[in-house]
Amino acid sequence: MKKYFITGLLIWIPLSITFMVLAWIVGTLDQIIEWLPDGLQPRNLLGFDIPGAGLVLGLVILLSTGLVAANVIGQKLVRYWEALLARIPVVKSLYYGVKQVSDTLFSSSGQAFRKALLVQYPRQGSWTIAFLTGKPGGDAATHLKGEHVSVYVPTTPNPTSGFFLMMAREDVIELDMSVDEALKYIISMGVVAPPAHVAPARSALLNE
Repeated sequence: MKKYFITGLLIWIPLSITFMVLAWIVGTLDQIIEWLPDGLQPRNLLGFDIPGAGLVLGLVILLSTGLVAANVIGQKLVRYWEALLARIPVVKSLYYGVKQVSDTLFSSSGQAFRKALLVQYPRQGSWTIAFLTGKPGGDAATHLKGEHVSVYVPTTPNPTSGFFLMMAREDVIELDMSVDEALKYIISMGVVAPPAHVAPARSALLNE
C-alpha cells in the first residue's frame, strides 16, 4: 500500500505544481486585459471573461513591438525613447542596468548561461554546478592574475538566487550537459541526475 501511495504522489505532485504555476502565469498575464478600454474588454463585449486572453494579448504586444523595432523607423523610435529616458536620473540608471543584463542574457550572440560548469565551491574538494556568464571586466579584471571567467553558482532548490564568482580558467570544468539538464539537477537537489555523456577533451568556449 505504501508503495502505491508513494508512486501516486510522484505522479501527482509534479503535475499539480506544473498546473499551479501555469495557472499563476496565465492569471497574472490576464491582468493585461485591464489595460484595454472598458468597451473592448471581453467581460463587457461577451458578458464573461476569457481565461488566457491576457496571455494572447501579451504575445501580440511582444510580436508587434519586435516587428516595429526591427525596421529602420522602429529603430529610430527606440533610440529616441532611450534618449528621452537617459535624461531622467533614476530611471536612466535602472533602465540601462536592466537593459544591459537582458541584452547579455537573451542575445543570440552572447554566451551567458549557455554552458554548465563544474567548480569547487565553497571550498576545495567540494564540487557544485555553475553557469558561465562571461569574463571579468572593469577594474576587477586588472587585479586578477592569469585568465579568469565569470560564473554564477545557483542555490538549490531555488536557482534564481546564488553567488557571482570570478574563477581561474584552469579551475573550471565545462560539462557536457545542457543548461536545462543542469537546472533540473540543481532544482531536484541532485535527485534527478542527467544522463552520462562522453566528456569533451577541453572546452572550446572556455579556450576562446
